[in-house]
Amino acid sequence: MKCFFSFLFFVATFLTCVGQANFGQPEVNPTEIQKSFETWKAYQTENIMLSRDFVPVSEQDSLLDKSTFFKKMMQGNFIPIRLQSADSVFQYKLFKILPNSDSSIKAEITQMSFDENDNFNLEGKKFPEFNFTDLNGNEVSNATTKGKIMVVKCWFIHCAKCVKEIPVLNKLVEEYKDRNDIVFVSFAEDNPEQLKAFLAKKPLSYSVIPNLKQYMNEVLELNAFPTHFIVNKEGIIAKVLPNDEALKVALEIVSRK
Repeated sequence: MKCFFSFLFFVATFLTCVGQANFGQPEVNPTEIQKSFETWKAYQTENIMLSRDFVPVSEQDSLLDKSTFFKKMMQGNFIPIRLQSADSVFQYKLFKILPNSDSSIKAEITQMSFDENDNFNLEGKKFPEFNFTDLNGNEVSNATTKGKIMVVKCWFIHCAKCVKEIPVLNKLVEEYKDRNDIVFVSFAEDNPEQLKAFLAKKPLSYSVIPNLKQYMNEVLELNAFPTHFIVNKEGIIAKVLPNDEALKVALEIVSRK
């Protein structure tokens, strides 16, 4: 009987440890970065990229799956902070939002986590059927991009963030210009006349397809712009990303596979 209880104690201890690990300390003071919205935003922008591959850690130092991590953030009670680790390792831990913190922090984190969770849930699924003609009269479809990595920018010309990232995207196209297995495609809401007038002043080195508001809203079910897709050579969505910085990081990884 004594051995039996010893065994039960061992099992209970093991189960308690499952899903837990030794993690580093937070790289910043969770209280200090909540002193103002500007302080938190500066840290968030420079150090947290929720679209990358990372180790999600709960407030109790237990491992989480990525979806649960986002759902906890959606409740508006937590901020993610990177833990001290090797440069190539990204561990994000949830810390409580303090009662006296700027309400804008809570609001932005809630919206951001909704968007990131939607994007994450698309990854691993087949990219929807499409067959369009770009502004130069070229067909762009599942068939024409088969066997290639397809990078898709979803946007519209009156989206300030969408326009601001164009120079960075053009540099990205230039960087991969010798890769015949990578194509860059732009899905735009605007009509051909609007796009041609806009692109004459601010060129985009993507294959630009007009009049796709309905496709992006109803088929891709997007509610945030810009949104970037990386579709692998098998037509499967590898990554869905909110900005050019995240796209650059993800494409470097996907392009090596």
